[in-house]
Amino acid sequence: MAAASSGSSQTPTSSDLRLVDKALRRLNKLQELCSNPQLGLRNSPPYLPELISETTVQLVQVWDPYRGSRAADGQAPQEDEAKYLRVHVRNLLDKTDRALLLFKEGRKKIFEETSSYRRNLTKLSLLFSHILLELKAMFPGGCFQGDTYKVNKTEAEDFWRHSFGNKCILQWNNFKAQLRRVHAFEEGMESMALKSTIDLTCNGHISVFEFDIFTRLFQPWRSLIRNWNLLAVTHPGYMAFLTYDQAVVRLEHYLHRPGSYIFRLSCTRMGQWAIGHVTTEGNIVQTIPQNKPLCVALIQGFNEGCYLYPDGRDVNPDLRSLCEPAQRGKVKVTEEQYELYCDISSTFQLCKICTEKDKDTRIQPCGHLLCQTCLTDWQKSAGHTCPYCRCDIRGTETILIEPYLPGSDQLDEEDEDEAEEDDHEDIELIVKEMAALKKFSSLDAQLASSSVSVPPRPPRIPMNPCCPSPSSQSHQTSETKAPAKHSHCHLVNSH
Repeated sequence: MAAASSGSSQTPTSSDLRLVDKALRRLNKLQELCSNPQLGLRNSPPYLPELISETTVQLVQVWDPYRGSRAADGQAPQEDEAKYLRVHVRNLLDKTDRALLLFKEGRKKIFEETSSYRRNLTKLSLLFSHILLELKAMFPGGCFQGDTYKVNKTEAEDFWRHSFGNKCILQWNNFKAQLRRVHAFEEGMESMALKSTIDLTCNGHISVFEFDIFTRLFQPWRSLIRNWNLLAVTHPGYMAFLTYDQAVVRLEHYLHRPGSYIFRLSCTRMGQWAIGHVTTEGNIVQTIPQNKPLCVALIQGFNEGCYLYPDGRDVNPDLRSLCEPAQRGKVKVTEEQYELYCDISSTFQLCKICTEKDKDTRIQPCGHLLCQTCLTDWQKSAGHTCPYCRCDIRGTETILIEPYLPGSDQLDEEDEDEAEEDDHEDIELIVKEMAALKKFSSLDAQLASSSVSVPPRPPRIPMNPCCPSPSSQSHQTSETKAPAKHSHCHLVNSH
């Protein structure tokens, strides 16, 4: 596997094909174990025997062309296609080996629904589901289309294409570096938690498919990281790695408390949420909200008396801020700034690069102001530094400039200090730069680009690893007790 490991070979090698054959043999063994009637797996998503069967068929369909005429004719796959195939099959083999190890180490305990081995098998079932759905998305009908995969949300699609072109998969660190240029988040615990959410297949890479799912779940783009923090990191109602059946078991503990609810990723409709709650009649209902952000669905459910107690708790987070347009920071023009710009027959509000639009964007951390169109053109042509001071851009903020009105009362001392800190433009430097920057503002002038707001940095809390180990005993969001016995449990057929 030397060539495959180095990533230097674009064409799948004989070593790669041997790895595929090995994965197929292991999948066949896992299929036999999962089909044991004593295991008693419920035929509801994610149903592991069915997933293994579909994965085997899809894997054979995708890899067969590299064994036959296509390989003989020298029709080599694209570099990104070959990279994805290697990452996928290695990950699939790894997860299959993990599942087989659960059977080997768990012995009789694997047949007990409440054992840690059985719970970890269920978590792996979700991973197998994600791996299969991603492979189908990259190879619809068995033909590679990862380079043309279209991200659902326009702003997210623009970010991916601008940052990565037609690539369909890249290592987490490369993806993280680009994402941090437009959305601020911290290294360390916050970065690890974000990776565990986006990396649905747990392979250390981010595919365009995974990015699409993440941005659909935590829309809108302008406050993506803030949405994720409020909904997936700090919200007590969020359940990771929970299936339809497990959600029922968890909610059964709150039948005495109508309005209790939890939400999770849908097992069958990727990119959508499934919300389960206890009704006033003591039933359990799980639904998938259609065509609306999760925060809107949760707020509407709260107003209707459905979503009151997240995971049975009294404190229900206020999500109204996620439904409001991002607040625009205000920059007040001082009398001194007003007079200075009058002397050069301009205004403080006017962008000094294009001299056509008003400033509406503040660069972080340096604080320089310009219009969004000029910033977009500059970044496409000259990189990710401030056009004025060459400081690395760590984020941007949408701002609104309040002009100075001659004859009005002077700003108080506090407002003057704020205004002085809000803009650090050096007029002489701007005049020298304008000629050079003008050419960048004319490039792709028709490109429309939405502003990006820097979300507040939330408290960082640990997130559990997304890949279960055979010996792990518990998991925060899938730790369940034996279900209480209730006959009045109504289920909507939404997974």
